[in-house]
Amino acid sequence: MKIVFHKIAFLIIAAYIAMTLVASNRIAQSQPSSDVEQVENCLVNRLFDEKCATPPQPQPQPQIPPIQIPSPIPTRTLTDKERFIAALMNHFAIIPQPDSYEYILLRAYGAPFVNLEPTIKLPAKLAFKNDRETQQFQATLTKGKVAGTRDCYLQKSAADALNKARAIARFPLKSGYARSDCIRNFATTARFWRKYTNSRTLDLVRKGKETRILGTVAPPGTSQHLWGLAIDLRVTNKSQINALNQNGWYRTVKYDVPHWSYVGYPPETLLKLGFQKKIIEGTTYWLTPL
Repeated sequence: MKIVFHKIAFLIIAAYIAMTLVASNRIAQSQPSSDVEQVENCLVNRLFDEKCATPPQPQPQPQIPPIQIPSPIPTRTLTDKERFIAALMNHFAIIPQPDSYEYILLRAYGAPFVNLEPTIKLPAKLAFKNDRETQQFQATLTKGKVAGTRDCYLQKSAADALNKARAIARFPLKSGYARSDCIRNFATTARFWRKYTNSRTLDLVRKGKETRILGTVAPPGTSQHLWGLAIDLRVTNKSQINALNQNGWYRTVKYDVPHWSYVGYPPETLLKLGFQKKIIEGTTYWLTPL
């Protein structure tokens, strides 16, 4: 009888073990080997009424926050004024304060100061105090004669560019061939100022209350003619204007139709430098954006 009982118990244990192996094989397909081993041991322990050890729970993996990629900083487009001032700073360490007399002069007559040609000389300040300062500056200039004139001189690079334009499209000086159309001395600019103004005008200009006069005549010591970078011409058609523009000459002083300034660059470069091309009373000007 005992033999029979032992045989039955052995068969039951064998069958139970077989069932555990089948179950563990299925579990192994979805769990790692260490977990399968824990399950098999637990089943055998239960068969012999022993406690089943609880398998260790997997430790949660730390959550790594995603790396924050900063958004690119958009490139800000400079305004015309900012581009022009940036060009001026190649010559001026400090830009005059807005509404100051120097700033008013820079707005009206500052176009040539963007010129970086090494052969061009520009004054260190916007207004000469007297004839002595004017002569000291003009003594440093290399001058060139305007072709077809008696004694019309400019800075040589400006004269050469003007002569190239005149070879393309002929145009006369405003007064024919007079010296006053080209480089001038301090006394000449002072005489023109007295002709068109009164004793109160300069004070009004300094305060910014009168600026239209700057398109008729420049205050003493401030004219581009003193620098050898301006000339008065009689220009009447587009072919003449195009020839002048392509050789670096432009109308840059608002309302001063015969006045041409040597800036030294083609029109597309002036636009990049912030100049504003405006048509006023039928005349095209290239004005500073100040």
